[in-house]
Amino acid sequence: MQRLTGLDATFLYLETPSAHMHVASTAVFDPSDVPGGYSFEKVKEMVANRMPLLPPFRRRLVQIPFSLHHPLWIEDPDFDVDYHVRRAALPAPGGAAELAEFAADVMARPLHRSRPLWEMYVVEGLEDGYIGTVTKTHHAAIDGVSGAELTANLLDLSPETMVLDPADDTWQADRIPSDAELVGFALQSLSRQPLAAAKAVRRTAEAALNLRRRNREPDTAPPPAPFSAPNTSINTAISPHRKFAFTQMSLADVKNVKNALGGTVNDIVLAMCAGALRRYFDERGEQLDGPLVGMIPISVRAEDEQGAMGNRVSSMLVSLASDIDDPIERLATIRNATKNAKEQDKAIGADTLTNWAEFAAPAIAARAARLYSNMKMADRHRPIFNVTISNVPGPPFPLYSAGARMVAMYPMGPIMDGGALNMTVMSYMDTMNFGLVACAETIPNVESIARYLDESLDELMKLANAQSAPQKPKAAKKAATKKVADAPAG
Repeated sequence: MQRLTGLDATFLYLETPSAHMHVASTAVFDPSDVPGGYSFEKVKEMVANRMPLLPPFRRRLVQIPFSLHHPLWIEDPDFDVDYHVRRAALPAPGGAAELAEFAADVMARPLHRSRPLWEMYVVEGLEDGYIGTVTKTHHAAIDGVSGAELTANLLDLSPETMVLDPADDTWQADRIPSDAELVGFALQSLSRQPLAAAKAVRRTAEAALNLRRRNREPDTAPPPAPFSAPNTSINTAISPHRKFAFTQMSLADVKNVKNALGGTVNDIVLAMCAGALRRYFDERGEQLDGPLVGMIPISVRAEDEQGAMGNRVSSMLVSLASDIDDPIERLATIRNATKNAKEQDKAIGADTLTNWAEFAAPAIAARAARLYSNMKMADRHRPIFNVTISNVPGPPFPLYSAGARMVAMYPMGPIMDGGALNMTVMSYMDTMNFGLVACAETIPNVESIARYLDESLDELMKLANAQSAPQKPKAAKKAATKKVADAPAG
């Protein structure tokens, strides 16, 4: 048995009938060179064989009676891989639109908590003979980094499929504990909370002093405060229905923009998203009363925590400078904003806020989330932020699944009341793959935002090329003119 951390459990408490707290990915594979050809059974057997490398996939939740404390993970005695790995097929012609619609439907359905919190759909019928997978896992089990590590354990570095020796699998199912045992375990954990709470209070006070000291320094611009984001049409209470769109672009183009205009790859991604959303709101004729604010998840995973599952994540609010017309000036503002946000996050400390999640009362937290959703409270106040934007680094080398080469992987992040759009990008080899998840009623044409991302990068590339183009020195030009003027006539 293993108790969920407060942060992991928070993703359970935030889940409502309309906000599903799972993360997902849609991957596309080329099986044309698979020895003996593709088959669903090969994929399922491969997944079953990899279970020793996928610890969360065989764990299920056990709730504490009366919600006295955070739930526990146990090794599921009823684990059945056939329940989790499912076969599906797209209708003709099996193109991007059909794949996006299928993935959106998968994203719109919650995971059942009586089973390990993941599902994989192997999708046949894609055009060009390709195969797809749509895999979703609850955020309580993984964050972006641990999710990428989990995905890597499902894939191979070559077309040859790695096969683990079943004899080396030491996994053992747990006995489901009785209610009395669960209550005793919870009371034992709760007895240690007063000391932990005292430490959290001290650390929070220290963080507040550090933050106050930093924000009083000259030339320091604090990041946007919560609830300072403008009201927009994408910041409303959401429905359970989802829309999904994706696009793929050159990583080299993004790096060329970075090298020419300055900043980091993440800064360029934020500038692209800002440009795309400007176009979206302009198309709608929607006037905003301030710059859009992005919520940017950031990993606080230490080196010795690599490979550990669960969540080691914080977040920062960043102005997207969407009120600035000049794209170069907008990028410069975003670059400074991310720098200030990172410095503030460092001043607060990675664990200061997440530690408080340990003391959340499960019953109260879950009921508060449902009440907030049922009453559509997100329609009654300014949004905490406007959009979630996440950048997950992926491998620069090809990956394979059951012998099939991965062509692309599009990430899919959760949305919530007040934030109906999630824009996540994952790099893979020489491409950047954007996945956009939206509430179907709030943003029914989310594919237009994906198209605007391409246009935003094109705009930045033109400016970067113009900035990098060689120009004749003005002094040389003047000298040449003088030489012609001084030449003798005739």
